[in-house]
Amino acid sequence: MSKKAPGVLTAVRRGRGGVSVSHNKNTAEMPVERMPVPSKVVLPMQQHIGAPCSPIVKVGDIVGVGQKIGDTDKFVSAPIHSSVSGTVVAVGDVKLANGVITKGVTIESDGEMRLYEGIRPPVVTNKAELCAAVRESGLVGLGGAGFPTHVKLNIPEDKEIDTLIINAAECEPYITVDYRECVENAENVLKGVEILKKILGFKQVIIAIEDNKPKVFEIMKEIADRDNDKDDAIKLMTLRSRYPQGAEKMMVLSATGRKVPPGKLPSDVGCVVMNVASTAFIARYLETGKPLVSRSVTVDGGAIKEPKNLRVPIGTNIQDIIDFCGGFSSEPRKLISGGPMMGLAICSTDAPICKQNNAILAFDDRKDLIKKERDCIRCGRCVDVCPMSLMPTLIERYARVKDAQKLQDVNVMVCMECGSCAYSCPSGRPLVQYMRLAKQVLREESGK
Repeated sequence: MSKKAPGVLTAVRRGRGGVSVSHNKNTAEMPVERMPVPSKVVLPMQQHIGAPCSPIVKVGDIVGVGQKIGDTDKFVSAPIHSSVSGTVVAVGDVKLANGVITKGVTIESDGEMRLYEGIRPPVVTNKAELCAAVRESGLVGLGGAGFPTHVKLNIPEDKEIDTLIINAAECEPYITVDYRECVENAENVLKGVEILKKILGFKQVIIAIEDNKPKVFEIMKEIADRDNDKDDAIKLMTLRSRYPQGAEKMMVLSATGRKVPPGKLPSDVGCVVMNVASTAFIARYLETGKPLVSRSVTVDGGAIKEPKNLRVPIGTNIQDIIDFCGGFSSEPRKLISGGPMMGLAICSTDAPICKQNNAILAFDDRKDLIKKERDCIRCGRCVDVCPMSLMPTLIERYARVKDAQKLQDVNVMVCMECGSCAYSCPSGRPLVQYMRLAKQVLREESGK
């Protein structure tokens, strides 16, 4: 690794593909505001990758902030906790922002935000206790993936893991909550790093920051230097600002030069990648014992009257969040949960914010310029920008005819759905949708 200055690294290797996008970080210098307590919250039992939870409360129960209300015995999952104090008024089907129906618990708030009396800081001295504590916290990847964090940290004994990479890239346009986490809570980020390094035995820690965030770099470096990293194992790394730099496999390649093979995980090449907000949360949880009951959300886009960064209780109604930002300044043409590149369309604002939702974007006609779909001109741009070396137009062809064998042959499952192909397509082909269709074809075929 080449050094720029003591404790500062430059990227080891540049990944292929990717696109240059307008950053539009309009809320970058807006501190996170805490939203008032909502009158009620709706807490879906599916807020993570993996098995959904089952409600463990019933109508009429009085609950406190941080009380567990949903859980499962499945390993790949994360429990759900109440984000307000109040009364359970409904247990049943609820609709998520993308239209998916799942089980959920509705709690009417008493406005007091009374902590559950059973909350205690966990005792953590080893890996098993850390993983158990993180599971109990309900933490999932706060960068948008929603993968249960305890699963990621529960590294098999036969795998040699030497590097922890802290992802502070936040390469999606508009979203700035990770940036604000670094600016406002850098102390917690570094505390979380030290905890993970000590308990899990990482030999080196790389905090990876895109080069368009110099303020974050300065803050992190000042704290890291002040905290006297005795073995000089914690490094800061500048990454070229290019989407999708924040994707796990891209970050591992840039930070270490190691390539994660198709179908494999960063742990297969000795790395663990943690989102910066998730890392800071671990430090806070081990100190207070308060589970994941709120998260920061960027609310932005041309149709939002007053863009903001907000701290909201999980389960808060999306429309209430938009109303707190002054409502719509014009009729929105497109509503997105997450970023414009990888986010999902919102079917209705009458839906709750979940753990993995890091942004609500509302675009009017001026920003939501949808290309008219035309025939493919075989220009090859989608192939050039694909970070996973796929051929999107070929996958589209096989997806249309539902040829599962051909889709498997061209490795469609390694697609991260970053949207670079669709972004660069001059013919406006909905290539990401075809990637998703192709994966569904394979899943249906394997289920036969």
